[in-house]
Amino acid sequence: MKRLIFAVTNDLNYDQRMIRICTSLAEAGYAVTLIGRRFTGSPALVTRPFKQKRLFCFFRTGKLSYLEYNLRLFLCLLFIKADGVCAIDLDTILPFYFISKLKGIPRVYDAHELFCEMKEVVTRPRIYKVWKWVERYAVPKFKHGYTVNKPIADEFKMMYRTEYEVIRNVPVWEPLEIPDKPEKFILFQGAVNEGRSFETLIPAMQYVNAPFVICGNGNFMIQAEFLASEYDTNHRIEFKGRILPAELKELTKKAWIGVTLFENNGLSNYYSLANRFFDYIHAGIPQLCVDYPAYREINNKYNIAVLTSDLRSEALAERLNELLNNKNLYYQLQQNCLQAREAINWQQEEKKLLAFYKNIL
Repeated sequence: MKRLIFAVTNDLNYDQRMIRICTSLAEAGYAVTLIGRRFTGSPALVTRPFKQKRLFCFFRTGKLSYLEYNLRLFLCLLFIKADGVCAIDLDTILPFYFISKLKGIPRVYDAHELFCEMKEVVTRPRIYKVWKWVERYAVPKFKHGYTVNKPIADEFKMMYRTEYEVIRNVPVWEPLEIPDKPEKFILFQGAVNEGRSFETLIPAMQYVNAPFVICGNGNFMIQAEFLASEYDTNHRIEFKGRILPAELKELTKKAWIGVTLFENNGLSNYYSLANRFFDYIHAGIPQLCVDYPAYREINNKYNIAVLTSDLRSEALAERLNELLNNKNLYYQLQQNCLQAREAINWQQEEKKLLAFYKNIL
């Protein structure tokens, strides 16, 4: 039985992409270990068909938190037997590079995004310089890898001459029955981070007569709560924080509209293909989505969303009201979601994942 190790810097209970990947590999006969971080107040780990390990760090944020986690991760990897390792994004890549060299085993890079092009990195010159050095040093040394869409794979090929596969972040197909929806609420699910248009989306709720539910946490949460207070939309916005994937799936089915928005302030956002984009499709709910290449390509084929290139509050409110009030448009998009989920699902992406690991181990 081949042994594979993965690591992320977040709490394992909420990382749906890694849960899917590790579950598929475990069910295919691999001995899989997924390593993450344990935070103060982290809930007990949900039982999975693979091993899970969380590392506790004294530093929760900032440069020292990354340094501490990477040192702890390297020491942990020293004492785990493995036939292959996979770094998840740039913030885990160095320990996996050094451990793969030390043990003489294959290494894989799974790039969920263009890490150096995230707003919180690209807009901070000194931080960008450090992470870009890590990327230039490490990524070319990872011959094997995959990412979430072709534009990102093309960027890596242009920068580092890599040939990375594309394995998308899509849900497992399951039978779906659309529930009754007595309340038309708008849903955002995912990390509440910089660059996700909360600066204009929250003020837009002044002009939208519907509740707005935000499920997630992140580096923009304090600012988001302040904006809700500043624009007097507290009565309309509910911050639920992180909720476990099973509960989130049920909540998403009950929503009326999903939201997938990113500012165009870095290639990571412009070339993104967010998990929630597909989660909304699989829940059968139309969404307001930013008009960037990967989303546009899918929407041109399936017509499941209202796309917007205008992120001003007034424009977002107009689009949301259109989805709330135009019944013909809404139900056509909903039916298109039900058709799209038959073609875009994890059962299809899983085949590429298993073929990838079969070829390198």
